[in-house]
Amino acid sequence: MMTSKSSESIKVVFRVRPLNEKEKQNSCKIATIAHEREGVIEIRNLLSDGDCESSKTFAFDAVFSEESSQRHIYDVCAAPVVQSVLEGYNGTIFAYGQTGAGKTHTMEGVNEPESLKGIIPNAFEHIFDHIALNGSKDKYLVRASYFEIYKEEIRDLLSQSPQRLELKETESGAVYVKDLTDFVVKSVSDIDHVLQQGKKYRSVGATLMNAGSSRSHAIFSIVIECCSTDGQDEHIRVGKLNLVDLAGSERQSKTGATGERLKEATKINLSLSALGNVISALVDGKSNHIPYRDSKLTRILQDSLGGNTKTVMCANAGPADYNYDESLSTLRYANRAKNIKNRPVINDDPKDAKLREYQEEIARLKCMLSQMPAATSGSIGVSDEDRETLLNEYRSKASKESEEKIAKADAEMKQIRLNHDKTAEERAALQKQLEDETKTRIDTENQRLELEKQLRKMEAELITGGEIANNTAKQEAALRMANQELIAKKESELALTRKMNEQEEEKLHLEEKYSSLTEEVNSKTKKLKKIWTKYQQTKKDVEDLEHEFMNEKNEMLDSIRNLTKQLKLKDFIIQNFIPPKYAMLYDDVENGGRAVWDESRETWKIPPLKQLGGGDIIERSMTRQSHHRPETECARRRKVTDPNPRWRTEDVVDLDLAIPTRSTPNQDDPNTISKIRAILAMDLNEPIKKSSNSSGSSNATAKRREGKYFRVSDNPTGKSKSRSTNNDDPKYDEKQSRRSGRRNTVY
Repeated sequence: MMTSKSSESIKVVFRVRPLNEKEKQNSCKIATIAHEREGVIEIRNLLSDGDCESSKTFAFDAVFSEESSQRHIYDVCAAPVVQSVLEGYNGTIFAYGQTGAGKTHTMEGVNEPESLKGIIPNAFEHIFDHIALNGSKDKYLVRASYFEIYKEEIRDLLSQSPQRLELKETESGAVYVKDLTDFVVKSVSDIDHVLQQGKKYRSVGATLMNAGSSRSHAIFSIVIECCSTDGQDEHIRVGKLNLVDLAGSERQSKTGATGERLKEATKINLSLSALGNVISALVDGKSNHIPYRDSKLTRILQDSLGGNTKTVMCANAGPADYNYDESLSTLRYANRAKNIKNRPVINDDPKDAKLREYQEEIARLKCMLSQMPAATSGSIGVSDEDRETLLNEYRSKASKESEEKIAKADAEMKQIRLNHDKTAEERAALQKQLEDETKTRIDTENQRLELEKQLRKMEAELITGGEIANNTAKQEAALRMANQELIAKKESELALTRKMNEQEEEKLHLEEKYSSLTEEVNSKTKKLKKIWTKYQQTKKDVEDLEHEFMNEKNEMLDSIRNLTKQLKLKDFIIQNFIPPKYAMLYDDVENGGRAVWDESRETWKIPPLKQLGGGDIIERSMTRQSHHRPETECARRRKVTDPNPRWRTEDVVDLDLAIPTRSTPNQDDPNTISKIRAILAMDLNEPIKKSSNSSGSSNATAKRREGKYFRVSDNPTGKSKSRSTNNDDPKYDEKQSRRSGRRNTVY
């Protein structure tokens, strides 16, 4: 059941941080100024020559300069939302701005000193101070969860086994993250521990503009359930608080992002662009379709933008003239968001309240304990330290009783044996019965202790209002309430002042009288100049918006070109490496293929291929269990010691070829290349010319035939160590002539 309320605009505040060290070193000038009393941001284009273009002003619900403290910012923009969540509303606070604008500092801050704590830690103290000071009849259940959206994938920052999570919708249309880990917290230290644990796993990286740039959108959610008793009736109200730290928009030319950082920046800019499209569609009023499904971020913030949530947008910007374009874009972004209308409602007695489940489980455990045999005095409410001692007492008592019963049974058995001559089997049966009764008694006591432990645990997770109140908490709560009342009065005064100024200006226009025609001409000339200046400013704004639109359009076209290029590459691989009859199977189902689009995961799924005749799934043949491809003995040995993925059992297609070890020596002769080129340039049909020393060669051959060039050993046997020099052998002359003929043959 939801209590309806009239629509209200989301609250938009703007914060301008001080110049950082890098901007001071580069001698940057201040171009963005926050006028807190007027609630106006003034931005000046110090690089422009025209007067009409040099200054622009934007009005917001509240603005903060570099002198504003973290606590003051929380009291103005966050405390009213947190108080509404404690009353049963849904609330969202999110920080938006360029990278390095101070969003994470605004949302989280630092733990030390106390004055630098951000919105999230101050919200923790606010929640538990309220619970401590509330009536003792109210019971609370507080749960916390923490996740991020990294490159359009949802990651649970509190899970022991991180995995990709899915978005689901309830019957009422509310969006939630399936299988998200949440923890029950009972104090500020508990919930702060959850925050610090999740921050360890958040994706951050360094760029030229920010050394600790957030590379993901982080959402810390707190669900507060309260059960209040009104006479005999119990009412449960549930409030959910989303604390969102968005990643900053980036320009690659300034951040110097490359590789993985560039891919992250592309995804961040796309999701923020989708958020801007949603805001524009909500403000336009003419759009029949709100593109919430264009991004995971916009789906999660669906109830916060145009839904049933109290929303505060905290826009952040840097003051330097170097970031003029980005600051102006942020100001326009936030100025559009002021016109979004939400309809907050109180969540009374929801069906899916976790507190109701806890109460039903506690009642069930108490009922089970009441139906058990009466327990020993003092067993209910025993501490965990004495549980084992109490269990030992029960066991010793049961053992003593069993020994007494066994002794009594022995006496009875003796009497029975004397009187009726009973058999030994009957005595054994009686003894077994006594042992079973003893075991049953011990099991009952164990079960009782286990139920009492569960009951104590579930009751401990519920927080009763007023239990931990002290004077300090009461004073802080009273001070917070006084600050909120003062801030509300200032906001109403600012709104009334703006309205009165507009009405006075209109009244002056109507009642203005002139004493002469010249005075009227001069007055109307001034008005005309003023209107002309506004017209020029509006015209310039339109040109800037058109330029910004063209830049976004060009970025989208570049993305489309890159996607088309990748798609063509995939098509080329499919056409050249996959047979057409099998490639068709990987097409969309509508085109006769097997690929199915999963809307919840936003991914394609390809079911396993089945045989045409039967229903058996075609599985890949395996050489052995858990091995999907044949392996050699060498590969089995190498994969144990060699980390190279070549030796894995799974198929890896992006590996380089295995280059064998070189076995040929290098040629040291510098003329080798010229000789080889001369040989390659020769005509194969050209005959080889005889050289001038061919006669010398013939003489040398003749001399060799005469045995003059053969060495003869000086050993006593007179045998040659090389070859035979017997010229009298007729076969020797025949062999030499054949060799000489082969050498002189022309090819």
